[in-house]
Amino acid sequence: MSDEPEKNPRVLIVAENASLKFGGEATKPYLFFKFFRQRGMDVRLLVHSRCRAELEAAFPQELDRIYFIPDTVGHKLLWQVGKRMPAKVDDQTLGFVRHQITQALQRRIAKDLVAKHDIDVVHEPTPISPKQVSMMFDLGAPVVIGPLCGGMDYPPAFQYMQSAFARNLERAGRAVSQIFHEALPGKLKAGALVVANDRTKLALPRGCRGRLYDMPESGVELKSYPPIDYAARTDDGVVRFVYLGRLVDWKAVDLLIDAFKGVADHHPTARLDVLGDGPELDPVRRRAKELMLPEDRVSFAGWVNKTTGMERLRAADVFVLPSLRECGGNALLEAMAVGLPCIATNWGGPGKYLDETCGIRVEPSTRDGFVAGLTAAMLRLAESPELRRSMGAAARRRLSEHYFTWESKVARMLEIYRDTIEFERSGAVPGAPAHLAA
Repeated sequence: MSDEPEKNPRVLIVAENASLKFGGEATKPYLFFKFFRQRGMDVRLLVHSRCRAELEAAFPQELDRIYFIPDTVGHKLLWQVGKRMPAKVDDQTLGFVRHQITQALQRRIAKDLVAKHDIDVVHEPTPISPKQVSMMFDLGAPVVIGPLCGGMDYPPAFQYMQSAFARNLERAGRAVSQIFHEALPGKLKAGALVVANDRTKLALPRGCRGRLYDMPESGVELKSYPPIDYAARTDDGVVRFVYLGRLVDWKAVDLLIDAFKGVADHHPTARLDVLGDGPELDPVRRRAKELMLPEDRVSFAGWVNKTTGMERLRAADVFVLPSLRECGGNALLEAMAVGLPCIATNWGGPGKYLDETCGIRVEPSTRDGFVAGLTAAMLRLAESPELRRSMGAAARRRLSEHYFTWESKVARMLEIYRDTIEFERSGAVPGAPAHLAA
C-alpha cells in the first residue's frame, strides 16, 4: 500500500448563482468554492454573469477558475415580463424557463471544461429543491447533486394551515415534475445525490440511480461565531427568549406568542424578542396586544441586519424556533454556534439538528399540545441557568460532529466526491441506490 496522501479530485462546481449578497441557497456554491480553494484543491466555478462583480472582488487571484454565463436576450425579456407577476408565480413559471436557459448554456460549457481540464467530478449544489430538474448529465465526468432540501409538508395536526387547493396544486406539481425529470434526466443519471433528510429523499424523482448520501443542507462557518462568554455576563435576572427569522404563517410565531403568555404569567422576568419582518408582523403584534402582553415583555424589532441579529442572539438566553414546515433552519444553527440552548419543533430540519443535549424538541401533535409544549420548554429553561449553559455548550459541540459547519461539510463532500469517482471507475451497473451513507 502506498504511503502517499490521497490525491484530491479536480472539481467543477455548476450553479446559477454563487453569492453571499443574494443569500439563501446562492451562498452554498460560493462557500464550497471558497473552502475547497483554501484546501488547495483544483476546483472551478461556472455561474451566471450577475455574480461577476462580487466574485471578482472576493476572489481576485482565482479569476482563471471562474466562468460566467452571459445574460442573454431571452433572460432579459423573461425577467421584464416576470417582474410584473407575483414573485411566487414568476418563480414557478418564467423563473423556471430562465433557469433552463442558463442550464442549457452551462451544460455546453461544462462539457468543454470537463474535457479541457480533465475534471474528475461535477458538483451541482443548487437548486436545492428535489423537484427541480437538472441538465447536468453526460458531461464526461460523474455528477454529484446537493445537498438537496425540500419535500416538506405540515405535521398532520397542522394540515389545516394549507388549503386543499394549495395541497392539490403542490402534489400536481410534484407529479408533473417527474415528466420533466425524464426529459432532462440530470438527477436520474447523477452519480450521487446528497439529501438533507428523509422527507427530501422521498421527494426525489422516481428512477434515480446514483448513490444517496445524508448531509444537512444548512451550515455555518464556526470561526465567524465566537461563543458567548457566560462567565463575563452580568446577571440582571431577566431571561431573554429570542426568535430570529421571517414572519410568515408557517413559522408559527403566533403560536409562540400564545405559548409565551403562559411563560409571562409564571415567570415575572421572562422576555421575548421577535426579530424579523414579513406579512405576519402586524397579526402577531395584534395577538400580543389581545393577550395583554406589555411591550416590556414582548418586543418586535422588525428586520435587522446580520450584525445586529448576531448581537441580539449573543445577548439572549434561549433561541426559539416554532416553525412547522422548516426543511433547513440556518438561524437555528447560528444560535447553536454562539452557544445558545434552543427550543424547536420536532419536525423537519430543526428536529434533526437538535438533540436532548443541546435543546428541547416540542412535538407538533395538536395545536393546543404544541403551544403547551413550547410553554413548558421555555419555563424549564427559564428556571435553570445551569441547564441553559450546559445545553449551550453542547449545541456548539454538536455542530462540528454532524456536518453542520462548513469546515466539516466540505470534508464530507470531498469524501463523497472520491466515493462517486471510485464507484464510476469500478464500472458498476447503475440501478437501485447502493446505500444511504450517514
